[in-house]
Amino acid sequence: MTAIIGWDVGGAHLKAVRTENGQIVAVEQFPSPLWQGLTRLTEAFGSAKVHLGAADLHVVTMTGELADAFASRSEGVEALAKIAVDQLLPSTLLIYAGRAGMIEPEHVKNHIEDVASANWHASATLLARLVKEALLVDMGSTTSDIAAVEAGKLVTRGYSDFERLGCGELVYTGIVRSFVMAVAERAPIAGQWVTLMNEYFANMADVYRLLDRLPADADQMETADGRPKTAAASAARLARIIGCDSKEAAPDTWRRLAQWFAEQQVRDLTDAVMLVLSRGELTSSAPIVAAGIGQTVVFELARRLQRPAYSFADFLPATSASRAAAASCAPAAAIALLAAAN
Repeated sequence: MTAIIGWDVGGAHLKAVRTENGQIVAVEQFPSPLWQGLTRLTEAFGSAKVHLGAADLHVVTMTGELADAFASRSEGVEALAKIAVDQLLPSTLLIYAGRAGMIEPEHVKNHIEDVASANWHASATLLARLVKEALLVDMGSTTSDIAAVEAGKLVTRGYSDFERLGCGELVYTGIVRSFVMAVAERAPIAGQWVTLMNEYFANMADVYRLLDRLPADADQMETADGRPKTAAASAARLARIIGCDSKEAAPDTWRRLAQWFAEQQVRDLTDAVMLVLSRGELTSSAPIVAAGIGQTVVFELARRLQRPAYSFADFLPATSASRAAAASCAPAAAIALLAAAN
């Protein structure tokens, strides 16, 4: 049996997917907020290894190099690669360098721009091997990645975060950690527009919690105010962003407010997708493939655009118990499967 574990080192979470003989058999995700210190990442690695066991090969991709724990992107890439080496040796270890392929850790310093935030490239590359034409939309806790596949090849225009932000292929909006005041500037309340307070009073996890649309175990971070993850507490946090206490209005008021923020978020994501589609590289029948914990939002987007929609899970060789979770951790699943195919 050949066991491979794919690791996706983010700024807030560590995700890991185990494959055995080319099939996904286990998926794990642990909070590892790098802004609280790099020890959070080493602790997450330790917990993941206990759950996933040993492997013949480990492959690592990352996005956490932009965390403010590091003074620069290059420092972040090298530091995260070193932590991976320290945590995973003596097993064989490779770093995913996107367009440069999989490289040994000692070569990371020569491939900083290839390694940095290349996790989206892994998911898109795997999808391109599995379908002829599709638009991948991976919505996570913090960001959304958009990548077009045409004739079994990537037809993306950007590679770095900067390039992808400019062409609509990276949208800084997610189903959990996005600040509510970053999703909209105002909100309709009691028939009038109210400008939002530009303070971190609430996030999108509060929005989807009130709407009963927050996936189980998706919200692994502390709340904005440190109070509980309940519907009542989420309503209180949302009320605060318009200068109110939740007791000042009926519960339906806060649910309607949550619906407004959810609507604004799907509109922002739709704008980015339509920008990518405007290039004319994909046919009108090209499906949207949804990945990440925000797949329900992506399916709504596909409905609005009148395109077929599939889950990334539909294309994964996985046990029934791990398939859905693997689609939520698409980059980690992708690099494990890409390594298994090489």
